Amino acid sequence: MDNFEENSFENQNEVNNTEQENSNTDNSSVDFGYYNKSGIDIIQDNINTSSAENGGYSPEFIPTPKPQYISQIPEKPKRTVSVATVIISVVLSAVISIVGCLTAVNLFGEKATDIFSGLIDDEQKSVENVSINIDEEASSIAQAVSRKCNNSVVGIRTTTSVSSFFGGSNEQTGEGSGVIYSKDGYIITNYHVIANAVTSASSSKVDVYLDSVSSKPRSAKVIGYNIASDLAIIKISASNLPAIEIGNSKNLKVGQYAITIGAPGGLEFMGSVTYGVISGLNRVVSSDSNIKLIQTDAAINPGNSGGALLDESGKLIGINSSKIVAEEFEGMGFAIPVNTVVDICDRIIANKDKAEPYIGITVSEKYTAEVLESYGFPRGAVVLSVADGSTAEECGIRRGDIITKFNGVEITEYDIFAKTLKKCKPGTTVVIQIYRSGRYYTADISVASNSYGN
Repeated sequence: MDNFEENSFENQNEVNNTEQENSNTDNSSVDFGYYNKSGIDIIQDNINTSSAENGGYSPEFIPTPKPQYISQIPEKPKRTVSVATVIISVVLSAVISIVGCLTAVNLFGEKATDIFSGLIDDEQKSVENVSINIDEEASSIAQAVSRKCNNSVVGIRTTTSVSSFFGGSNEQTGEGSGVIYSKDGYIITNYHVIANAVTSASSSKVDVYLDSVSSKPRSAKVIGYNIASDLAIIKISASNLPAIEIGNSKNLKVGQYAITIGAPGGLEFMGSVTYGVISGLNRVVSSDSNIKLIQTDAAINPGNSGGALLDESGKLIGINSSKIVAEEFEGMGFAIPVNTVVDICDRIIANKDKAEPYIGITVSEKYTAEVLESYGFPRGAVVLSVADGSTAEECGIRRGDIITKFNGVEITEYDIFAKTLKKCKPGTTVVIQIYRSGRYYTADISVASNSYGN
């Protein structure tokens, strides 16, 4: 059968589904919430205007009687007060005040104390659920979380030898972040952080930096990974490491604070802290799986992958996974919920991770059979992305190809392809047919596994 790369043609024009919306705004009847009187509604309040002029009833004029003025006010006789009288009055007032205060304290002091105590208790009850500081020395939530968790987030560097076109070899490096999962050296990270070390295992190495890029690196071993969820476990030889405290992603609420720690931009920025809120839950983005992610506006940049997403008490609530990088989507970061992370990573460590068929592509749910036919294309599953190093890439599948047959099954919708792939056994080879640039191509493709443990 033909290989897609051997039958090279110009890239198929990708299906574009652009919808334009026209909206017209009519401001002629905009109501701003105010009442405006028209000319005929205005009533002049003039008591001298006749009822005929106003066109309505006018009350009778009630005259006000003229005030009578007294020509002369009789003078009151002047009174004189002696100095002794003034002094006696002041002393008596002071004595009465002191006696009154002492009496009030004796009679009501205990009761007043209870009243004030009750007020204080009520005020404390209204804020008893608010946690501000983890550490008394910290002046903010972000600072407190950083103090508690920074040492639990590490830097990861992969180095791979790549053959040069002119002979010899060159080294390629990749950097990311990881989270210490256990005291004995298990570390969680993203699969794509260590992917090059997996695909070129014989000529690759993985190093872990615990403190900073200037510290001595620790050699790490890849224990296992799950491509579909973009998770991996690596291990270093160590003990008494500061393992992260695990939270519960089921308890998350939109709007609560979130803090990220990682190495954005490279290992020289290890321990960087960003601060934001949980923007959304159960988000599904264009990735190699349908795992529901946590959305946050805390800045997540290249190098943060594999780092920690934490709540205000410093507990792990997610592993930073991906970010939509576009101007119109600024501030949209995503993380894998910690409950999903723990479930998958525990199975990897226990070597019980279920192997699922995987060829390394995602298909679009946007292009249904009806949409494709309306554009003059055959029904099928439109390839949205192809993972680097996957069997689909080796086979020659490209973004925009339309899968019309897979393992002998006619593919008319994206969900039929997903169901057919799940029935395949990892390690087998099947036949795939695609439509590209007006022609059909067929080729053999190996069905790989999305997980690995050793």
